[in-house]
Parts: sequence; structure tokens; C-alpha cells
Amino acid sequence: MSKPITLTDADFERTVLQSDLPVVVDFGAPWCPPCRAVAPILEGLAGEYAGRLTVATVNIDEQPRWATTFGVTGLPTLIFFKQGHEVQRVRGAAPKPALKQAFDAVLANET
Repeated sequence: MSKPITLTDADFERTVLQSDLPVVVDFGAPWCPPCRAVAPILEGLAGEYAGRLTVATVNIDEQPRWATTFGVTGLPTLIFFKQGHEVQRVRGAAPKPALKQAFDAVLANET
């Protein structure tokens, strides 16, 4: 079963922007209650969508570069990337059905 991968500022470009698969990046922080609420949902979805989509997390306190680059102003913020470009964004803690819908939309949408 696949789990979300933890990104650093140094490996973000290679892992996200140069990925052949779509990537969902969860920008959050350990002190953020909504981030902690969405974490187990993302863990489950990482396994469910393994091989079709990558789920990654960024602790913005330790790795702020890309959160700043993409204008993340609230936590959690999930940014969906396809072929190196942002294609969708979900702000705040969303329930599993809403996240599944977003995942499916990104996979269905040809860019």
C-alpha cells in the first residue's frame, strides 16, 4: 500500500514538476488541526490511487520555498499538478468524498 511521500524544497521540482504522473501536494503543518484531520484521508487515498497519482506532503514550517512560490496562504492547501502545472487547488480540510471527486477530476482531465 502506497503512502504519501514527504517532500523537501530540494526534491520538489524533481518529484512534482517533472513527474509523469499527476501529483497532489498537501501543504500543511503539524500544529494545524485541519491538516491533522485530512492526513488519514490522504493516506488512504494514496493507497487507493497508487500507480495513477502521487500524494505528497510538505511541512511549510520546515520547507517554505514552494508554498511561497505557489501563494499558499491557508492550511491545509492541496495543489494538484499535472505535467508540471497546477490544475486544481483545494483549500481547507475537505471530506473524503470531495477529495475523491477532485482526484478523479484530475485523472479524467487531459491537459
